[in-house]
Amino acid sequence: MCISTPSLRYNSSMYTLRPATHADFEFLYQLHRATMKPYIEATWGWQESWQRDYFEAKWEPSKRNIIQIEGEDAGVLVIENREDAYYLGLIEILPEFQGQGVGTAVIQNFIAAAQAQSLPATLHVLKSNNPAQQLYERLGFVIVADEAYRYKMKWAGFTP
Repeated sequence: MCISTPSLRYNSSMYTLRPATHADFEFLYQLHRATMKPYIEATWGWQESWQRDYFEAKWEPSKRNIIQIEGEDAGVLVIENREDAYYLGLIEILPEFQGQGVGTAVIQNFIAAAQAQSLPATLHVLKSNNPAQQLYERLGFVIVADEAYRYKMKWAGFTP
């Protein structure tokens, strides 16, 4: 299940969310390519036609929210409200908006929403994506499972 907007408690003026639409397909594919290509390439290799076909096969705009900064599309957020966890399915922010605290604010809001629901905040990160892993660790996530190509992480501050 996708959420429409998490509780915007931290630096909420930095960004807004809007539901993705079918018209966002090309923006979201190019965002995925710009943000994930080096990590996918390092893990499995990048084949453009396969990546685009796979992205299109998995395309479901109702599960995605567009992160906007001052009205400009800057990223994507997918959160799943699972039975046993509040799961960060995807966060991608255009390179030109990275390093400005937006990702931190989005993730802090994600953690706050998980806490409000008394659920652990969890996510997966590719082992090759060191910058994302470092961000998650800085925000209090710890590795709880070492999987083939990725780590499962959980926010360490959760107490049931």
